[in-house]
Amino acid sequence: MDSPQDSPPEIPAVVEEAPREPILTLPVALTAYILLLAVIHLRVLLPPELENWTIDVFGFIPKRYDSSLLNLQIPGGAGAKVWTFVTYSLLHANLTHLGFNVLWLLPFGSALARRFGAIRFFLFLAVTAAAGALAHLVTHEHAVAPMIGASASVSGAMAAAIRFAFVRGSFLSFSRSDADTAARVPALPLSRALRDGRVVGFLAVWFGVNIIFGVGAIGVDSETTSVAWQAHIGGFFAGLLLFALFDPVPRVRNDAADASSQDISNRI
Repeated sequence: MDSPQDSPPEIPAVVEEAPREPILTLPVALTAYILLLAVIHLRVLLPPELENWTIDVFGFIPKRYDSSLLNLQIPGGAGAKVWTFVTYSLLHANLTHLGFNVLWLLPFGSALARRFGAIRFFLFLAVTAAAGALAHLVTHEHAVAPMIGASASVSGAMAAAIRFAFVRGSFLSFSRSDADTAARVPALPLSRALRDGRVVGFLAVWFGVNIIFGVGAIGVDSETTSVAWQAHIGGFFAGLLLFALFDPVPRVRNDAADASSQDISNRI
């Protein structure tokens, strides 16, 4: 028998540590946007007169653009006719209003921020907010109540996301990849996306919910509070149609898109 001295020395086992999951999984751009909305919402702590002034200056008021009302004094002057097309989307009526928009933005905005990067993401939110304001202006040209809320931008993000969300490997696919890969799968051409039953179903539900119930950007006056669903639709269409202008991921051919959009391979 071998003596203990003759036994080979034991080699200590190497235990590999499992990769640590990041505490904050949201993209930096989306996190920064949510924090910005939260900080701006602290305006509710201001004295009522100053808070009302803030809403008048930065909220979107269609009456501001009525050239027939020469004697109407609305705070903000000529500059407010420009910046309020975007700044209204950074204001919210209350925590419920803010929370609901953030809740919807988390899945769709997260995928979009990963795909676009920070600069494209912020520009996209601004453009869809402006589209929502324009839709509200066209349908409420004599309205005096300010419109506020990020719902048009949220709607635009949802519309843009469905251009690639159902493609195999993306975040609404049955064969989803990791978050970064899922956000960067080639998008479906718009014509192909509108022939996808899942996309059409999503559109039907979205439009039905917004027209019947309406959620999001609302007026501030408690007596005139209403849902600006036309702004939602304006932002949604802008996101759906302008997505390609912001998308850095190369397009694929229609036939390739048809194949890549299938979650389950064809079986022989």
